[in-house]
Amino acid sequence: MQTDLLIRNACVRDDDPLTDIAITDGKIVAIEPGIEVQADEVIDAGGRAVIPGLIEAHLHLDKALLHRRLPARFGTLDEAIRVTGILKGKQERNDVLDRSRQVLDMAVKHGTVAVRAHPDVDLIQGLIGVETLLELKQEYDDLLDLQIVAFPQEGILKSGGTYALMTEAMQLGADVVGGCPYNELTWADTTRHIDMVFELAQRFDAPVDMHADFADDTSDQRFAAVSYIAKKTIETGYQGKVALGHVTSLGALDPDELAPVAESLREAGISIVTLPATDLYLGGRKDRQNPRRGLTPVKALHTAGVNVAYSSNNVRNAFTPFGKADMLQVGNMLAHVAQFGVPEHQLAVLEMGTYNAARAIGLEKRYGIAVGRQADLVILDTFRVADALLDIPPRLWVVKRGRVTVVTEHRCKIHGRSPRHACCPH
Repeated sequence: MQTDLLIRNACVRDDDPLTDIAITDGKIVAIEPGIEVQADEVIDAGGRAVIPGLIEAHLHLDKALLHRRLPARFGTLDEAIRVTGILKGKQERNDVLDRSRQVLDMAVKHGTVAVRAHPDVDLIQGLIGVETLLELKQEYDDLLDLQIVAFPQEGILKSGGTYALMTEAMQLGADVVGGCPYNELTWADTTRHIDMVFELAQRFDAPVDMHADFADDTSDQRFAAVSYIAKKTIETGYQGKVALGHVTSLGALDPDELAPVAESLREAGISIVTLPATDLYLGGRKDRQNPRRGLTPVKALHTAGVNVAYSSNNVRNAFTPFGKADMLQVGNMLAHVAQFGVPEHQLAVLEMGTYNAARAIGLEKRYGIAVGRQADLVILDTFRVADALLDIPPRLWVVKRGRVTVVTEHRCKIHGRSPRHACCPH
């Protein structure tokens, strides 16, 4: 037997013996100890943890790395939209390409193998975000899978002509129909926005991915559209094809109020993508005492059987002035703020950035460490899968479709101590 790549001595599950992983034609063909095979390339993981490639299920590339051009001063959502709107009006193609490449390179180096990107589609910047991503989709094809969402940040009904641009974006090759229903002027327009998103998705047989809400509570009905979206999902037969980002207002519901909403999300097969870096930064800004975290109720939704994923969302702009497209860093943050810290919960958070995220963007049938699945893997510089979020270790090797795409050489030496303390593995 001849294979393209053989990974030896891999820790895939902490309680199992170390195993080998054989990869041929971009797929995993065997997972078992002591595989006897001729391989074109061999990696000895040396007992290190191997996880499926990380997935950014919700990322804005066209707005990334704008944090120093017109710095926000108040840290509110309204200000972030206003500041970004000004900068969007000055977008230039080469600049968008350059900033997008910088973030994609960060993601690739940190073990990300798939990205669902949400470029703004509106009358301010037109289709520049979609057009640049279509170019990058080909450029990065060997490094990651890139999905493009036609995202109407400025609203649809409030911003006449946006729907026609969204249609054009889908015709050009965008993969997903986006939505931003809270950014309309009335509840009637919010529901019509949602209806129009589903109509366009059905026309192009495409998934739906909306920024469902972005508020600290549900006092404004526009920020309480989740139940309507769940109902619409079932009516249109779109179960399993809808993802919602942020959904922060659910965090304001008491358990009795949340339970039926969570059940409707589970029944509709809707994935919730929490975006902790942005939501924590912008949430609770008007609270004078005990400011709210501004996070969707991750633990309660997970317990209710809702598919919950997480992602970076924005990288260094008015919405999120931090970040480096590192899913393990964001997962560590999420585990803290969602109080998901016991061992089984830490593993659940890791799954939110891998298996759950794959399901959220429709990749679950070819994803994961199993025979027959696409060989998208990351070898971490740590020796237990359970320590991935604790150590946030270097990603020593990244494998995309069976090909090594990233090799990280990392060495740290502590000087001035006895020899037995001289080396730092991380």
